[in-house]
Amino acid sequence: MDKILKAVSDPTRREILQLLKDGSKSAGEISDKFAISDAAISKHLSILKEADLVRTHRRGKYIFYEINLSVVEEIITWFANFF
Repeated sequence: MDKILKAVSDPTRREILQLLKDGSKSAGEISDKFAISDAAISKHLSILKEADLVRTHRRGKYIFYEINLSVVEEIITWFANFF
């Protein structure tokens, strides 16, 4: 849970997750939405992947990222216990 909370504490990573809610996207498609370097986006994606918030799959030479819904459901359940 610590990795998940750390990952979502950053506004850029939260915005990446928002982009992915509409479906999988390549790193390039994600990077196009931000005014930061590709290397910075890559680092953010690595942190999200390490926290298991995103999954990857390869299509040809491109890697696509998508939200790992089972982990998101786990977070929602954890937060729901407070209410």
